[in-house]
Amino acid sequence: MSDLTVSFVQASLQWHDAKANRAELRRHVDEISIATDLIVLPEMFTTGFSMEAAKLAETMDGPTVAWLRELAAARDAVMTGSIIIKEKEQYYNRLLWVRPDGSLSYYNKRHLFTMANEHHTYVAGTERLVEEWRGWRICPLVCYDLRFPVWSRNSVTQPYDLLLYVANWPAARRTAWMTLLRARAIENLAYTMGVNCVGIDGNSLAYAGDSALLDMRGEYLVEVGNQETGITRSLRRADLDAFRERFPALHDADSFEMTQLAKW
Repeated sequence: MSDLTVSFVQASLQWHDAKANRAELRRHVDEISIATDLIVLPEMFTTGFSMEAAKLAETMDGPTVAWLRELAAARDAVMTGSIIIKEKEQYYNRLLWVRPDGSLSYYNKRHLFTMANEHHTYVAGTERLVEEWRGWRICPLVCYDLRFPVWSRNSVTQPYDLLLYVANWPAARRTAWMTLLRARAIENLAYTMGVNCVGIDGNSLAYAGDSALLDMRGEYLVEVGNQETGITRSLRRADLDAFRERFPALHDADSFEMTQLAKW
């Protein structure tokens, strides 16, 4: 198996301005100077974390999906991040996984943040996504999902090598963000990435960034603080396989199935 080169963009999002956000994120993507396999953007990267879905939602044939397809083809890389999608008169905080050939998969955020009434606006997802890409299995999740280890758990039936979270995670809870990213990496024996935003949103919430990439030991490979930046790193397959062979803790994990998912 080959190594995987991954990139992420940590940016300040313009409140409710999809066109401006696409332009700014395109600038960051264009500054990635080396070939990469995967480019990760934050949660709700066209709008900021907003409950005004009726005003802001796009469809699956809207301008942002077309934009992601264009970038994926131009960079020969998967583009991923979440946006507000309307489908059959319902709204979703939907992570899009867009491949260079224009095909795509998606994941609807499972754990909706009730303290912001996200559950009153959006429909919760019921299925986890694990994608195979260039010899790697990757599980992309969204923000608040990070707090729920059962949903994030690596498993025999749906294994992954890279766990990633796209987020709008406020600065007030940055200790939880950094601690839980490390915990998820350690318990799942997987590379783990968290991609957040910076700045202050339209609700006057501050975001400290702290986007990070950790290895399967929970050691930081990248930690970027609160600046706007794009980062690219290579993940070594040999290191992952060797560590899992020396320390096969997943074989001792509790076996369980999620047979019923409650609806909000």
